[in-house]
Amino acid sequence: MKNNDRYWDCLDQAMEASHGGRTDEALAWLEEALRAHPDGAEAHNGRGEILWDEGRTEEALYEFETSLKADPKFITAHLNRAELLVEDMGEYEQAVALCDELLGGQTELPRLDKGSEGEVYYLKAKAVFYLDDLEGALFLTRRAMKTAGEVPVYRAFDGQILFELGRFEDARRSLETATVLDPESGHALYHLALVLERVGEAEGAERAFEAANALDPQQYPLPVSVDGEFFRRVVSDAIDNLPRSIREYVEDVPVLVEDYPSEDLMGDESVSPQILGIYIGTPRTEAGPTHQPTDVTRVILFKKNLEKICRDRDELIDQIQITLRHEIGHHLGLSEEDMERLGLA
Repeated sequence: MKNNDRYWDCLDQAMEASHGGRTDEALAWLEEALRAHPDGAEAHNGRGEILWDEGRTEEALYEFETSLKADPKFITAHLNRAELLVEDMGEYEQAVALCDELLGGQTELPRLDKGSEGEVYYLKAKAVFYLDDLEGALFLTRRAMKTAGEVPVYRAFDGQILFELGRFEDARRSLETATVLDPESGHALYHLALVLERVGEAEGAERAFEAANALDPQQYPLPVSVDGEFFRRVVSDAIDNLPRSIREYVEDVPVLVEDYPSEDLMGDESVSPQILGIYIGTPRTEAGPTHQPTDVTRVILFKKNLEKICRDRDELIDQIQITLRHEIGHHLGLSEEDMERLGLA
């Protein structure tokens, strides 16, 4: 009983230190808790959360799994493990499998309340989204909201998926709702800005970009805005900077500049509204002597999308060159490894 009291006292001290930003002290209290109770699921989970915040993902995953060995019904560790796999480790299929286990109602696993069930649906939706199943992600996000109610982050993700599907007006409605539910959601504001930009509301988009940037400048940098002449000059320089052995093969391939992909292009090519560039045509390695192209062979660079992922003009110049070379590589039928070897990646 004495050790049990000591365990919970240490956990309280660890939580207080963690909330105060004193992570080393929090870890020390968690070590003390584990000396009192080596199989303490809560202490292992707490260590995992701190290690995750410090970017030590493998160690964090080990702590979450150790927590679950101690208590397979501890839902917080289940959710942390699934989220870590999705957000930081890219193990999307594993995350989907874990979510399915939790939703399956196995007796050895925790019984989910409405909030936890909604969170599992949401985490599965994110994993499915990253596996490029947008419709599946949308269905699961709707299930999360039906189960747990109007959670702001779920509504914002609903809007993000609708944006990626090119359903801009639907996305706008979801994202506006999300910003009402949580006015300080940088994620919702940024994606609302993307939508407003696409529906032609430039001033509203600018305000939303600025609001997201004010909340989190690192995550949501302001777009680098340059005039069309500057952008086209950089593209021309990027073409001139191609290796001589490559230039002769692409002299007949026009490089076009558009603000962002049209809805027709997104539908025909199944590409994201945020794509940086695209090669349209048949790679040289696949075009035989009797090949008749069904469309005009070309490379298109998307100015607004390239501007949004860069923090200054120098970064934009570099990214234009990287994107152009990548699309030229597709025309030449090169693999990613070939592109790196030839300096096109």
